[in-house]
Amino acid sequence: MANEVEIRAPAEQTEGTRSQIQRWLKSVGDTVSENEPLIELETDKVTVEVASPGSGTLREILKQEQEEIEPGELLGRIEVAGAAKATGGALANEHGAGEGRGDRTAATKSGATAANGAVDSSGAVGANGAVATNSERSIEAPVGVSVAPGPAAQSVSPAVRRLLAERGLDASQVRGTGMGGRVTVEDVLAHGSNKAAPGAAASSTGAAPSRATAASTAPTVPAGTSAAPASPATPSADPAAGPSRRVPHTATRKRIAEHMVQSLLHTAPHVTTVFEANLTAVLEDRQRKKDDFARRGAPLTLTAYFLQATVAAIREVPEVNSRWTDSALEIYDSMHIGVGTALETGLVVPVLRDVQTLDLFATAKCLNDLVSRARAGGLTPADVRGGTFTISNHGVSGSLVATPIIINQPQSAILGIGKLEKRTVVSTDEQGDDRIVIRPQCYVTLTIDHRVMDGHQANRFLQTFVAWLAQPPAG
Repeated sequence: MANEVEIRAPAEQTEGTRSQIQRWLKSVGDTVSENEPLIELETDKVTVEVASPGSGTLREILKQEQEEIEPGELLGRIEVAGAAKATGGALANEHGAGEGRGDRTAATKSGATAANGAVDSSGAVGANGAVATNSERSIEAPVGVSVAPGPAAQSVSPAVRRLLAERGLDASQVRGTGMGGRVTVEDVLAHGSNKAAPGAAASSTGAAPSRATAASTAPTVPAGTSAAPASPATPSADPAAGPSRRVPHTATRKRIAEHMVQSLLHTAPHVTTVFEANLTAVLEDRQRKKDDFARRGAPLTLTAYFLQATVAAIREVPEVNSRWTDSALEIYDSMHIGVGTALETGLVVPVLRDVQTLDLFATAKCLNDLVSRARAGGLTPADVRGGTFTISNHGVSGSLVATPIIINQPQSAILGIGKLEKRTVVSTDEQGDDRIVIRPQCYVTLTIDHRVMDGHQANRFLQTFVAWLAQPPAG
């Protein structure tokens, strides 16, 4: 329509990723301004804000929160400022023009005028495009005006739909507390806590469990294995497990899960080698430089040293910085190194580009910028693309050794850094005499794609890596 502006998913930022709507920042009926943040999209890598493409009133929401979307997909519509001139009575006369999906506009107008043509600012849009308002729940509609179903019955997220099916419920039975009265996962769980257990209800009425419930409680069968016949007497859940709650998967978590299974079980044979690194010299060098670096805007962390040592090791074993193809090994000239960063929403891997061109100060500065933006939710899709090698600094959370650290496909290897701790080690001096000393040490691992290289190459990589850390270059 000429007086409407379409809201579409960004094509460039989300291309090649899986995306879902994390949150609408406005409700149907709200006034929006051009370039004002309107939607938060969660891709499998980062969270992206979608700005309003125009000024006016948010008239229609076509994709709900937690629904997956495609690049360029239509998400909603904005009625541009000054376009709406019709009165409530005029709109009400149009309510019978059409029903269902065949006439989305008529259904929308009908719902919008269910309470004398006024649209509540917390109204929601259902699957058929009709606007449902909070006023429908408290004010009886005028005679002769059809009222759209409440938002709880019209539109629920896939996670809520699954949970309702498992519990044998309908959305209309649950009081929604979400935007515009939408039913959330928490609403379904709260509803269930006030009711008898589904199993008890079924036994008291003699009804058999629903197919959806039976399917949801079937044991999970690992990929590639055959499922054993289920025993009819097997309970739907172990009563000793106690109460539970369901947390819907985010796009990031689903993508991580798929990627890990694909990498480990279906793509690369993983092999891990383990070395121990002496960080005495690194800690002494950091102590000398950290104040100067901080004054110049580059907090100096151990990860900056690990990145520089990785550059030296890749130069020694270029195959580590490569990609396997069926016809050849593609070895990259540039070293674009990803650094795993743990967030509350999952793991994200921002990429430092062309690390082979950076000195220690530039590495520290670029690393601080990327990690800071990652933790603030400010990464762009470009910040997490194009990596050729990855470092997992899992020791920051206390882990000594992690194996295998799953390779970030289509890369060929991943470096793991364990927890730094003081250990007693045997040291041999120049005269050949042994003595016991205390040193700051950590375990380092390299997990490789065994199609790409063999154990001796992985060992040579780590030999070079720990040697650099034992004697970092001066300057």
